Formats: sequence, structure tokens, C-alpha cells
Amino acid sequence: MADKVQTTLLFLAVGEFSVGILGNAFIGLVNCMDWVKKRKIASIDLILTSLAISRICLLCVILLDCFILVLYPDVYATGKEMRIIDFFWTLTNHLSIWFATCLSIYYFFRIANFFHPLFLWMKWRIDRVISWILLGCVVLSVFISLPATENLNADFRFCVKAKRKTNLTWSCRVNKTQHASTKLFLNLATLLPFCVCLMSFFLLILSLRRHIRRMQLSATGCRDPSTEAHVRALKAVISFLLLFIAYYLSFLVATSSYFMPETELAVIFGESIALIYPSSHSFILILGNNKLRHASLKVIWKVMSILKGRKFQQHKQIGRETMLF
Repeated sequence: MADKVQTTLLFLAVGEFSVGILGNAFIGLVNCMDWVKKRKIASIDLILTSLAISRICLLCVILLDCFILVLYPDVYATGKEMRIIDFFWTLTNHLSIWFATCLSIYYFFRIANFFHPLFLWMKWRIDRVISWILLGCVVLSVFISLPATENLNADFRFCVKAKRKTNLTWSCRVNKTQHASTKLFLNLATLLPFCVCLMSFFLLILSLRRHIRRMQLSATGCRDPSTEAHVRALKAVISFLLLFIAYYLSFLVATSSYFMPETELAVIFGESIALIYPSSHSFILILGNNKLRHASLKVIWKVMSILKGRKFQQHKQIGRETMLF
């Protein structure tokens, strides 16, 4: 029964991986082509491209871990492979979350309307420093990911394999405690960008409320370009927050799996739920960005034209064969 559930979850993970790669690769390809064409890249496109690349890497790491756990569980026996997977999963995980937070912050500074001198100064400087902010996110993510490899020794996997036995040695218990504390630290570290994103969300709501009041007082209506920009930004931030909560809970399940009776099943279940966040959020970003939305509509139109052309050719070929007989 457990094998059937693992196989089902693995197929589900492959489907989510394919959808995520399609959406994130589309974002990166469109922005890179525009970058080559114009020989410069806008700040929003740079953030979206960095986010798409980090999520492609995250999807690859999660799916690789699923395949290894199901098909080659003994690969982790030495602890070296587990150390590598944990490092890259932690790195891409934090990169994805920090880049999404940078996107929320950028939406806030470009769309919100406040008159505080500090806000106006940062709003004027945001396009100039965004590349340095992204680079700082990379350095910070690497620094946070280092404990994932330092506190994993070669005996940890043996302790996980032997957890069902009642006569666990003291070293195994200490090993598990160290690993649990490391994972707890890494999980809590993701709450910082979440809180920053949540703060930008509430400030955007406050800015939208003030803007609507001004529009009502001036009797110009509420559906102006600034209001629509606020609404689009809020939709993107809300979708990130909701998907991040689901991803965070599934990440807790996957990283705490060595305390559960079925370790591999718990990990695959957590990872299959975790794949929803980097896979689905990319399409929400595509729908919320005018350039990406228009590019996706062009691709859909071309695909439909090709399919209609092939269908017409098939009907035409069938008609010719009927006339011959």
C-alpha cells in the first residue's frame, strides 16, 4: 500500500514539476529575449527572471530528492548525498523566498503613495539598488544554507534508518537533536522575508485606502490606473502569502520526517505539496504582468493556429483519399 501511495505521489510531483518548469522557463525566456533585444533590462524583469531561475533550480532539487527516495533510497546511506541535497534545497528555497519578497517590496515602492521623506528617497533609489539587493539576497541565502551541511555527519542517515528500534544509541539521539535544531533554525529564518512581505501587503492596503479616499473627494472615480496597479500588486502579494503558508507547512513535514513512522512517504508527501508553490505562483505572476500576459496569449494563439492547421490538413487528406476510392 505504501509503495502505491509513493508511486502516486511521485507521478503527482512529476506533473507539478512539468507545470512549474513551463511557467518559470517562460518568464525567464521572455525577459531574456527582451533583454537581448533592448540591451537593457527593467528592474521588475530582473526580479522576475531571478525568481524564475531560483524556482527552476528549487523544482529540480525537490524532484531529484523524490526520485532518489523512491527509486534509490540507499544512495543517502553515506550521508554525503544527503548533505548535498540539503544544501541546495535550503539555498534555492531561501533564494526563491527572498526574491519573491524583493518583488513585493518593489511593488510597494513603485505603486504605494506616501509622502514621508524616507519613503520618497527609497522610492527614488529603488531602481538603482535593486541589483545590489538581489546580490545581497544570494549572499545571505548562501550564509544561511551553510549550517545544513555543517551539522550533517555520515551517521545521521543510519540513525534515521534505525529509528524504529527501541535501543537507539545516545549518539543517534544527539545526532537527531542537532539535525532537528538546524532544521528549526532554517525554517524560522524564512519567517523574516515572510514578515517583510506581510508588512508591504498591509502598507499597500493603507496606500490603496488613502488613494480611494482622495479619488472620492475629487469625484474622479475609483477605477483609475493607480487603483488598478494597487489591486494587481495586492493580488500578487496575497497569492504569494497564501502559497507560502502552504509551502512552509509542507516544508516542515518534509524536514521533520525522520520523527515519523514512514520517513520516505512523509518526505514525498511534503515535497509534492511543496511543489505547488513554485509551480502555480509563476502563472499568477504571468497573468499579473502585462508583457508576460500578452506574450502568453501570443503563444497560445500560435499553438491554436498550428493545431487548427494540422486538423485542416488531416481533413483535407481524408477527403482526397475518399475521392480516390
